[in-house]
Amino acid sequence: MISVTDLKKSFERSEVLSSVTVNVNKGSIYGLLGSNGAGKTTLLKIIAGIYKQDSGQVSYEKENVFENVSLKERIIFIPDFPYFFPQYTIKQMADFYQSTYPNWNNTRFHTLHQLLGLDLKKKVQQLSKGMQRQVAFWLALSAMPDYLILDEPFDGLDAVIRKKVKNLIIQDVADRQMTVIVSSHNLREVEDICDHVGILHHGSFILEKDLDDLKSDIHKIQIAFKDTPPKELFKDFTVLHKEKRGSVFLVIVKGDRKKLDPLIQNSQPVVYDLLPLTLEEIFVYEMEGVGYAIENILV
Repeated sequence: MISVTDLKKSFERSEVLSSVTVNVNKGSIYGLLGSNGAGKTTLLKIIAGIYKQDSGQVSYEKENVFENVSLKERIIFIPDFPYFFPQYTIKQMADFYQSTYPNWNNTRFHTLHQLLGLDLKKKVQQLSKGMQRQVAFWLALSAMPDYLILDEPFDGLDAVIRKKVKNLIIQDVADRQMTVIVSSHNLREVEDICDHVGILHHGSFILEKDLDDLKSDIHKIQIAFKDTPPKELFKDFTVLHKEKRGSVFLVIVKGDRKKLDPLIQNSQPVVYDLLPLTLEEIFVYEMEGVGYAIENILV
């Protein structure tokens, strides 16, 4: 388990993270979402042991991560812009990873070589952005990490490679109980692979939940009435969004569906539809609920 407790971090008197607490279970894929400038990359770098927090604690199985060499041998962090040594070929980078990570698996490295088909003699920095991203995953997955931390990981990958990489990650989670934290603005991809999500806003979590539980707790409702709609119909629920389309109301509501259904049925609507919500929609309406301008949300 990765345990983050009461984490705080500031840069030049500007607070980036404020009292962040989160637990990531072993063998899970955790999706870290948030508005631009929410502090996601800073949080990931602290969890990876690159930055040191001002206060609070980050631990893996009760071990502190910062300056812990033996623990970092089991962690791979792929940033938004992967770094490679200047003038190094793919083979030279692989040799460096092999010397750094004791769980390096040569068999997997050569298997992925056949899968990706990249030239080992090519200098990595001469490759396209998408190919460099492929190399980053190739090296990371060959190192067989126990913990994989990803910041905007699929940016630049074509659809075929993206699917292959996601399948490899899911396979490692299933086979080896690898733990993954992934931050991405592409919420459809996060929804595909994550089992738990947290939404960070202005340095704090506004929501943190199992994905299935999250979807079961937020409801998209289309409702219409023959006469004037009842006042305060949803007074016992949190309304994230409400709009009128002709005679039909579209309402996004948080709460227990077992209590919601009879309440609406008793109001005798002429139209009542419960529609499925995507993670992208949940994110947008949650952010709207905390006053974030919808036109500024990049998804």
